[in-house]
Amino acid sequence: MIYFDNSATTEPNEEVLATFVEVSKRYYGNASSAHQLGLNAEQLLRKSYQHISRLLSVKPTEIIYTSGGTEGNNLAIKGIALAYQSRGKHLITTSIEHPSVLNPFKALEELGFEVTYLPVDQSGIVSVDDLKQALRDDTILVSVMHVNNELGTIQPIRAIGEVLKNRKYTFFHVDNVQGFGKVELDLKASYVDLATISGHKIHGLKGTGLLYQREGVRLFPLLHGGGQQDNRHSGTEDIAGIVSLARAMRLILEKQTNQVIQLRQLNQLLRERLNEIEDVVINTPEDQAPHIINFSIPGFKPEIILHALEERGIYVSTQSACSSKKADESSVLRAIHLPPNQRNSALRISFSYQNTPDQVDKFVQSLKAIITELKQDMR
Repeated sequence: MIYFDNSATTEPNEEVLATFVEVSKRYYGNASSAHQLGLNAEQLLRKSYQHISRLLSVKPTEIIYTSGGTEGNNLAIKGIALAYQSRGKHLITTSIEHPSVLNPFKALEELGFEVTYLPVDQSGIVSVDDLKQALRDDTILVSVMHVNNELGTIQPIRAIGEVLKNRKYTFFHVDNVQGFGKVELDLKASYVDLATISGHKIHGLKGTGLLYQREGVRLFPLLHGGGQQDNRHSGTEDIAGIVSLARAMRLILEKQTNQVIQLRQLNQLLRERLNEIEDVVINTPEDQAPHIINFSIPGFKPEIILHALEERGIYVSTQSACSSKKADESSVLRAIHLPPNQRNSALRISFSYQNTPDQVDKFVQSLKAIITELKQDMR
């Protein structure tokens, strides 16, 4: 099997799974309980806060554990909007965000908030000048993803942070679900106030994730209950999930330090091999995130290619996994003004550190054979 759909989800790491099982068995106490089992769980929870805070170079109190990217993005966006609505009701994001960002903004519009959706250029990158022009006195939130999930383009997070750093009541949220562990992002140096990370995108487990919340930033909680996590996220903490997330984060950051060059080499190899096929048009610009390449085969339905590859044991995707069953046309590719025949024929390859050059060769050979067969069938 060749798995090239790592932006949808990744295979859980064996060490992460072992950690989850071990903690589930030994630390099943409720961290809020006063007896020893509860105290043991609480102690392990505190260690996880400390461990992850060191990995992110932030304070333990700046971490909120969530169930993943969707919850983290919803908590950041709705939490800021509801907490600071007395300061203003204007929000800014881009037109190519993940649905877990775009849909909370649309929900807030129904509550009376006004949202500016910034366009992107033909590379899928937002203009900092456009952002400056969109800012208003009543703008309370700017949310821009770090790495686009379909194209792999990298947004100018640090430059945006520089623009926003002196605006006391305009908060900066970054959806870092696709970027973490693949493309470096210094949260403090980029003046990021909130950042979302998901466990299952980094060989952790589904249902795990976190939101970085800079000290001094308030959030209106999505969940009210027992007041866990300093009243920011009520609900009994999933100790095993949290500890496994810490393990997954440490392992992926080690990979980023030691193997990101290999990932870039894999990206370059795939580009070179795809360029050998005259029917293929690569949509992802050069020098973007190392793990995502989007390309089109105009004249061919991507679902047919996808399933033909699957019959050969190769797994890819047509667009974002959260949108792949809804529409034939990618809204991200429409936003960068690709012609219809490219928008309707796109495939996405997303690597992990486990993929190899040999897998790229086998994939390209299979793709060439499938295109040849389909052309013969069309005659």
